[in-house]
Amino acid sequence: GINAEYGGGAKGAQGDTVTGDAGADGADGADGSKGEPGEDGVDGLPGVDGPVGPVGPPGDDGVDGGVGDQGPQGPKGETGAPGVQGPPGDDGSDGSNGEVGDEGPKGEQGEKGAPGAPGYEVDPDNVDPQSGDMSSYFNFLEQNKDELGILPQGDAGDFGDDGADGRNGADGAPGKDGAAGADGADGIPGLPGTSGMKGVAGADGASGDQGAVGDVGPDGVDGISGADGDAGDDGDEGDEGEYGETGDDGDQGPEGEDGGCGCTIPETTCKMCDMHVLTRHSQTDAIPTCPDGFSSLWTGYSLVYLEGNGHSVEQELGSSGSCLEEFQTVPMMQCSGDEACRHGLRTDKAFWLATDGSPDMTEKPMNNLDDMIPRISRCNVCGGPSKVVTRHSFTSETPACPDGFHEIWTGYSYLMGTSSGDSGSGQELSSAGSCLENFYIPTFIECLGRGTCAFYINNIDYWLAQNQETTQPGMWGMGSVYDGVAQILDEGVARCAVCAKNVRYIYSPKDQL
Repeated sequence: GINAEYGGGAKGAQGDTVTGDAGADGADGADGSKGEPGEDGVDGLPGVDGPVGPVGPPGDDGVDGGVGDQGPQGPKGETGAPGVQGPPGDDGSDGSNGEVGDEGPKGEQGEKGAPGAPGYEVDPDNVDPQSGDMSSYFNFLEQNKDELGILPQGDAGDFGDDGADGRNGADGAPGKDGAAGADGADGIPGLPGTSGMKGVAGADGASGDQGAVGDVGPDGVDGISGADGDAGDDGDEGDEGEYGETGDDGDQGPEGEDGGCGCTIPETTCKMCDMHVLTRHSQTDAIPTCPDGFSSLWTGYSLVYLEGNGHSVEQELGSSGSCLEEFQTVPMMQCSGDEACRHGLRTDKAFWLATDGSPDMTEKPMNNLDDMIPRISRCNVCGGPSKVVTRHSFTSETPACPDGFHEIWTGYSYLMGTSSGDSGSGQELSSAGSCLENFYIPTFIECLGRGTCAFYINNIDYWLAQNQETTQPGMWGMGSVYDGVAQILDEGVARCAVCAKNVRYIYSPKDQL
C-alpha cells in the first residue's frame, strides 16, 4: 500500500528516456505455499504370476456321470481289400446316342467315276411356286427309286461294349459339429500375485488465479536526460521558387569585334509567346514528367475513347481531354427525355490506355478498384511556349526532328484502336498522341458500365507499318505476318519522334501558366 509519509503531490514531468544499466539480481523469493494434491496416478501394470502351489491331497471319488452325448464321427477308415467278383449283371438298357464326332480330315481325291445313268427331268409343274412345297418331287423319287438306284435304309447295328467306369464323385460336405461337452471341474485357486509397480507421478496442478493489482507506488525520481536521437531523414524537395523580377538594365558593354559573315537562323525570342498544350502518357502506373520548357497543368488517367448506345467518341491522345483527373470504369451517364439520367448502364463502355504489355487474355474481368487502377496508364497535361510536331519514319529507325526543332521523346507510330461493332478511335498523325513510348499488344483495356474491366481478344490496334524495300512491283508486302514482339519491332512497326520548336526565353514558361 502507499506509505503515509508520502504526500499526494502532482505528478512530475516525464523525464528524458535513458536506458539504465541492468540492475543487480534480486534476493531469492520466499518459498511458495504447498500446492494442491496431484491427481491419482494411472493404474500400475499387472503383477507377475506367482509360483505354482503344492499338489493338494486326493479328492473324494466323484459321482458316476451319466451317459454322455454321442461323440463326433471318427476318421474315415482305411480302404478295404477288393471283394470277390460278383455274378454278371443283367443287360443294361440301351444307351443314348453319342454326340456327333469332330469332322475328320479331308480325304484324298478319289478316282474318276464311271458315267452315270441317264437322268430324269423334274417337272417344274410339280413344285408349288408360292409355298415351295416339293412333296410331289419326293413322291416321284419314291416311285422311281429302283430306276434311280436309291437303296432302302438298313437295320440297326448291334449294341457296343460297356463303357469304362466313371470317375469318383466329389467329396461330400462336412457333417455338422457335435454338441458341446460338459464343463470340467474347477481348478485349484492360484497364489496371490506380487504387488504392482509404483504408478507414474500425477501431472502438475493448474496455475492459480492471478492476484489482485497492488496499490499505486510513489512517484519515481526524475530520470536523467536521454541522449540526442539520430538525425531524421531529409524532407521532401520543396517546390520550385518563383522567378525574380526582371533586373535593371546593365551598363553598356564595350564595343564588340566585327563578326564574321554567318548564315545561322537566329532562334525565335519568346517574351509573350502563345501557350501550347500537349499530353504525355506513361503507359505505366507512374505519372510521366513534362518535357523541358513545359510545366504540368494537371495529371490523371489516360482515356482513349468512350462508347454509348453503340456509338463511340474518341479522345485524341495528344489533347488534354485524354487525361481525366479521376478514374471511373465508365465516367459518363445517359440522359433521356423523361428527365432521368442513368449512370453505369451495362451497354456503356470506356477504353483506357493499359500498363500491361502482355496480359493474360483468359483472366476473369476485374471488379475491384484496387485491381483495376494499377492496370490504367497515368498521364500529364503540360503547357509551354513551344509548338510541337510529330514525325514518322516508316522504318525501324527513329526520324530526326526538322531544323529549328529538338526531340522531346521517341516511340512507336500508333494509328487507331477498334473494338466490337463500329466502335473505335483514331489519332492525328501530327499529334504527340500518335507517338506512344511503349509498344503494347493490346494497347488498351476495356471497362463496362456494370463495373468491370478486362482485356478482350476482339480489341484490335492499328500501327503505322515499315515500308520494306522490295523489287516486286505492284501489291508488294501483302500478306506479311510478323510473329513475336521481337520481329514486330524489328521489321513491322514504324518509329516516330515528338519535336518541340526551339525558342529563346526572355520570361520563364511558368510566368505564363
